[in-house]
Amino acid sequence: MPRERYDGRPVTRRDALRAGGAAALAGIAGCTALPSAPGQAGSGGDGGSDSDDRSDGDDGSDGPVAVASFFSFFDFGRQIADGTSLTVENLVPTGLHGHGWEPNASITQRIIEADAFIHVGEDFQPWADRAIRTIEGDDVDTALINVREGIDLVDLAATLDRDEEGVGAQRGKDPHFWLDPRRAKQSVDNLADGFAEIVPEHADAFRENAETYKAEVLDRIDAEYEAIFDRAERDIVQLAAHNAFQYIGVRYGVRMRPLVTNLAASGDVKPADVREAERVIRENDIRYIANGVFESQRPAQQLVRETAVEAYFPVTPYAGVREDWVEQNWGYEEIAYNINMPTFEIVLGNETPENAAPSADWLEQWRNFEPI
Repeated sequence: MPRERYDGRPVTRRDALRAGGAAALAGIAGCTALPSAPGQAGSGGDGGSDSDDRSDGDDGSDGPVAVASFFSFFDFGRQIADGTSLTVENLVPTGLHGHGWEPNASITQRIIEADAFIHVGEDFQPWADRAIRTIEGDDVDTALINVREGIDLVDLAATLDRDEEGVGAQRGKDPHFWLDPRRAKQSVDNLADGFAEIVPEHADAFRENAETYKAEVLDRIDAEYEAIFDRAERDIVQLAAHNAFQYIGVRYGVRMRPLVTNLAASGDVKPADVREAERVIRENDIRYIANGVFESQRPAQQLVRETAVEAYFPVTPYAGVREDWVEQNWGYEEIAYNINMPTFEIVLGNETPENAAPSADWLEQWRNFEPI
């Protein structure tokens, strides 16, 4: 059933906060965003320009609204809500990484206005944790949907520098579970259940959409990934990226070697990290490596200059979107097929870049991203 503010019943505490009390909560959010990395598209401004990512940017929507703290779960949510009165919005601005962002006060107000706040569990996005504490402490009636509920996390990769832990789901555990399509299925169920709580008249539709998405998208992606990694003779991938891809390795039996050994996409690359990458490249006769779409290209460029690596290609943990992806309405599925899968085919040695690339335009755009 629609929440109170839609059916004429008394105004709730959240409505009162919307009318004038949101300023009191502004302290839960900062006012700056991470600067754009080289080759990164999107807004790098004040962190409040989020309308491009919303499924419906109209703040005056008459129906229930769920806001998401992370792109992947915004995308899952909009698939589950399709055909219902529920609108799902992405709070993170285009071009920014999902857990390296500090929003401004307008995002705080949007959470207060929403019927539900979709989050990735504690100790992953500090700003989201602060928002949750405010919602619970001030009795704001925004429902909380934890997509990580009931999901088994793996231990942090052995490559992690324990002195540079960055941001994790909990100490000693890797938070990037959604890269494993099978674990992602549990988060889809969590979303469907959470949506059913706030809009119960659509409960059947939410759960039907969730089952369809799991079967027709996540199971298919899982099978495609499995086929790619099964074909590979090499069992190691060198990444000029942060430590976000372990779940791919765990699921499909490959060693994912991050250059940035901590969990933060903005982590520094140490000389020892480069030396270790050079050793891995030399000993495994690696010709192609993967670079994070939203991360610095400088380390990858250095490896191209100083080792036998011929080129780097894009990979992403589905933590953000570029402007052109938004224009094409890309979600988790499209990013898997158009970014990650072609790159894994190349870096594993299954295909030449020319054969693996979806098109000549793709190869021109993504081979070394920018001219070195």
